Amino acid sequence: MLTAFARAFKTPDLRKKLFFTLGIIVLYRLGAHIPVPGVSYENVQTCVDQASKGNNSLFGLVNMFSGGALLQITIFALGIMPYITASIILQLLTVVIPRLEALKKEGQSGQTKITQYTRYLTVALAILQGTGLVATATSGALFSGCPVADQIVPNQSVFTTIVMVITMTAGTAAVMWLGELITDRGIGNGMSILMFISIAASFPGALWAIKTSGKLADGWIEFGTVILIGFVMVALVVFVEQAQRRIPVQYAKRMIGRRSYGGTSTYIPLKVNQAGVIPVIFASSLLYIPALIVQFSNSTAGWATWIKDHFVKGDHPYYLASYFLLIVFFAFFYVAISFNPEEVADNMKKYGGFVPGIRAGRPTAEYLSYVLNRITWPGSLYLGLIALVPTMALAGFGGANQNFPFGGTSILIIVGVGLETVKQIESQLQQRNYEGFLR
Repeated sequence: MLTAFARAFKTPDLRKKLFFTLGIIVLYRLGAHIPVPGVSYENVQTCVDQASKGNNSLFGLVNMFSGGALLQITIFALGIMPYITASIILQLLTVVIPRLEALKKEGQSGQTKITQYTRYLTVALAILQGTGLVATATSGALFSGCPVADQIVPNQSVFTTIVMVITMTAGTAAVMWLGELITDRGIGNGMSILMFISIAASFPGALWAIKTSGKLADGWIEFGTVILIGFVMVALVVFVEQAQRRIPVQYAKRMIGRRSYGGTSTYIPLKVNQAGVIPVIFASSLLYIPALIVQFSNSTAGWATWIKDHFVKGDHPYYLASYFLLIVFFAFFYVAISFNPEEVADNMKKYGGFVPGIRAGRPTAEYLSYVLNRITWPGSLYLGLIALVPTMALAGFGGANQNFPFGGTSILIIVGVGLETVKQIESQLQQRNYEGFLR
């Protein structure tokens, strides 16, 4: 690994891409610490310090994706969350709207058009989320229980509100641009890299908070236990993320003129976790809505009290069961819309391909659907268990906390992005260091 790392920096073209990516990452982290105009930095820090000692799980997921910039109310407070939401919405609408489905089949030109729609939707979502964040901050609901929560925005005039929303929307557009720059001129997928950096930036603080709040041997036993759990989690996630079922495909030999085509063997790789981390994000976002409604309503009705008791803290059995079942449901749902067995079977039949022992056409589609359903079950159960690790791991250390570093969404994204980026670097190294049989 160290040899490959050294070779990557010895290759001029690859070294330039790596340094460019590192430069963009520095700019991104710099923007995550610049406060939005109109925000009292001292009051924000007071409330953030108090929230880090308690259990503020309502904005935990969004704050994690912004690298802690959300609760700091900086110019990159919204981070890449609007872009992720817009991308997921466009993916779902592609199945529903025929126009988008036709664009997807047009190839590169159609994908460029869909990317343009994603940008427009990202800006619109950034305006909505920015307005919601400013309203939450001015009302004091962002840090419930903090004595200076209602003084985070001292001047609550309409002009100040508009400036704050425009600043955060521009910050989201800048984050989207930085991500696209990494994709075009750097290494890896830009948005995935920025997501990786946002989550990794919260690791040192979260680990040290576990150590300082621990009671066994000045917190070192809790700290070591969490590190050990982290290594086990990474090994498990790497093992499952790399696991796949390979469906063998044989292509019949065809004669066109005097030339022979086909006669090759290949396979269709079906991953055990075909849906990736999207079911976890969907389930978290859905369970985030009732808690947000109660937070804004400030109602003392029976339904509001029930939601506060069972869904706001995130450690109640009702919340955990709902979270687990929603992850399993969305795993099957996303696999169903992202992989079409009938389309794959038709394409195989068109080019003379078949699965050995299975007739081409409809029987092949039924076989692919059967195999996909079987491997999605362990994949969805694995996602649900991984997502519940933060709550279960910290149950004995004074309560659950969304800031647990080695669990749920964070570990899935970090391992997935890390594997893909390393594969891309290795492929570029192989292209530049190919050696034939004759030296």
